[in-house]
Amino acid sequence: MDYDLLVIGAGIHGVTVARAAAERGYRVLVLEQYDGPAQGTSSKSSKLIHGGLRYLESGQIRLVRECLSERRRLLKQQPDLVKLVPFHIPVYTHTRRKTWMIAIGLNLYRLLGGKDFKHIKRPDWPKLDGLKTKGLKKVFRYWDAQTDDLQLTSRIIAAAEQAGTAVHYGAVFKGARWTPESCEVSYELKGENRTVKAGKIVNASGPWVNSVLGKFSPRVSTRDIELVQGTHIVIPGRLRRGIYYLEAPSDQRAVFVMPWQGNTMIGTTETNYRGDPGDVMPLEKEIRYLLETRNHYFQDPVNWAQVLDSFAGLRVLPASKGNPFGRSRETILHRDPKLPNVLSIYGGKLTSHHHTMVRVMRLLGLENTARGADERK
Repeated sequence: MDYDLLVIGAGIHGVTVARAAAERGYRVLVLEQYDGPAQGTSSKSSKLIHGGLRYLESGQIRLVRECLSERRRLLKQQPDLVKLVPFHIPVYTHTRRKTWMIAIGLNLYRLLGGKDFKHIKRPDWPKLDGLKTKGLKKVFRYWDAQTDDLQLTSRIIAAAEQAGTAVHYGAVFKGARWTPESCEVSYELKGENRTVKAGKIVNASGPWVNSVLGKFSPRVSTRDIELVQGTHIVIPGRLRRGIYYLEAPSDQRAVFVMPWQGNTMIGTTETNYRGDPGDVMPLEKEIRYLLETRNHYFQDPVNWAQVLDSFAGLRVLPASKGNPFGRSRETILHRDPKLPNVLSIYGGKLTSHHHTMVRVMRLLGLENTARGADERK
């Protein structure tokens, strides 16, 4: 057998699993279709390491507790990449979520593992980066964290490679055929067809998860999913006071306005997506939505011509007729009983990538050091 574990996808979840397995002495290969790590969803996030305050609204308390625990771990282990940032929630006369509702949510957030929150006094409101004060009733401040998702993923895969992981970029997965002893995986690398044998496979291909499973023989069961597009834009201007957690006036969704690399990033949207995940791109209506939300709350309006950059990524969510905003964000680990050595990751959050890895390793029986690992080293 060539590899104990083959990972498809070099996003945050794939590289974290690869590193953990390699550090335990397993022979690991990562196949990534792009020319570098985190070229899909893992570099198109809101760059936040957070507990998910808004998930309390839909009763996802376990997820919030898990994410807050992971936030503490990342703040300790990656202090140069993951930093606490103040978040501000302005409450206006027209805000749907009332002051008492937000206060209850922040108190519960604190009890689940967050930090204390406070109210910004009225004399300090003019210092809040040009936030409009007409109709403003209260401003809450709490703390969460921000990171560079691309740098974080790149750091983890570098550690995986140092531990012995082989990484093939520009590798197009063609198919996998199970035999009684192992799995034969076919892929194309820079125009060359290759085949390797692996004992276990982790499908961490993000929005391509079902497309990858469709290339297995014998057939592997899949989950019903929907792809939901999230777009961000970057505009000029440096925010001095941190991140603003706003309620979009058109549909009451949460939108963040945050400092990013000397400018301001705004996101995100939730638009159902159909088509090739590789073709995802920001829509005009999404850019307009984000600009309108930002301009609703800040004194100096920004127009379309001032947008410096825009990008879109895809979330993998369980299929449902409901609004994507209120849908579960729990990560689903899926295995077909007929092929228990193939595990697929559906969804997943940047914040809780380590927790997901622990579950994956346990389900595949890879928690312990590989037999013969010392000899291989």
